[in-house]
Amino acid sequence: MKKFNPNKNIIITLIIVIVVVTIISITAAKRANDGKSNLFQAIINDSVAFVDKVVSTPGHFIKNSVSSIDNLFNTYSENERLKEKLDDYDAVAQKNKNNEKEISALKEELSLNQTLTSYEKVTANVVTRSPDSWQDTLIVDKGSSDGVEVNMAVMSNNGLIGRVIEVNLSSSKIELLTSGNENSNHFPVKVSSKEGDAYGLLRTFDEKTQTLIVTQLTGNTKIKEGDVVQTSGLGGNSPADLQIGTVVKVEPDSFGLDRQVFVKPYAEMYDISVVTIIKRLAGEG
Repeated sequence: MKKFNPNKNIIITLIIVIVVVTIISITAAKRANDGKSNLFQAIINDSVAFVDKVVSTPGHFIKNSVSSIDNLFNTYSENERLKEKLDDYDAVAQKNKNNEKEISALKEELSLNQTLTSYEKVTANVVTRSPDSWQDTLIVDKGSSDGVEVNMAVMSNNGLIGRVIEVNLSSSKIELLTSGNENSNHFPVKVSSKEGDAYGLLRTFDEKTQTLIVTQLTGNTKIKEGDVVQTSGLGGNSPADLQIGTVVKVEPDSFGLDRQVFVKPYAEMYDISVVTIIKRLAGEG
C-alpha cells in the first residue's frame, strides 16, 4: 500500500493553477488587442444569450398583452366619462337656452307693464296648455286671490292675446283670440289711420293666413296696410288702447256689403309662457 504523498498533490495543483492563469492572461491580452473573444467564450456567450431570449420572450409578450388590455380598459372608462360630460353639457346648454328664453319673455312683459301705466296689472305664468285645445285656452297661476276677474283682458309679448273666462282661487282660464269659439264675447276695437279712427269687432282668427279678422266697421274711413289696431274700450269689459296688431290687408266680406280687415297680431300666439292680466283703469271702482 502506497503512502499518501502530499507534496506530489501540491505540485499538480500548482501546475493546474499556472496553466489556467496563463490561458486567462493570453485570452485577456488577445481581446484587448483585437476586441474579439475566443471560440470557446463566443460559444458560451451565444448560448447564454439564446437561452435568455427564449426565457424572456414569453415574459415580454405577457407583459405587453397585459399593458394593452389595461390601456383598453382605461380608454373605455375615459370614453364613458367623456360621454357623461357630453350629456351633462347638452343638458346644461338646453337649460341655459330655456333660461334665456324665459328671461326674454319676462323682459318683454316688464317692457309691456312699463307702457301700461294707466292700468293695474297681474303678471302670471302659464301652467297648463293642452295640445288638443292649444289655440283655444290656457291656464295661468293667478286667480281671485290676486284680484283676477272674468272678462279681464290678457296680454303677452307686447300684444293682446285674449280674455279671462274662468276664475278660481289661485288659477284662471284664458280664452285666446285664436279660439274658434263663435259664442265668445268679441273685442270691440278701433283701427287708427291718418283719416281718423274706424270702430269694429274683432271676431275670428284665420288660421291659414295667421291673422285676426275685424268686421262690422263703422264709417267709410280709408284703412290701409300698416294701420294700428287697438282695443276701443267701448264694450266695458276691457280698457282702451291695448295693442293688438297692424293691418295687413282689407277686402270685402263674403256678401260684399262690409269690409274685413286682416290684422297681424303683435303677440306670438303659439309660444306663450308669461302673461299680463289687465285688471282695470286706475281710479275706477
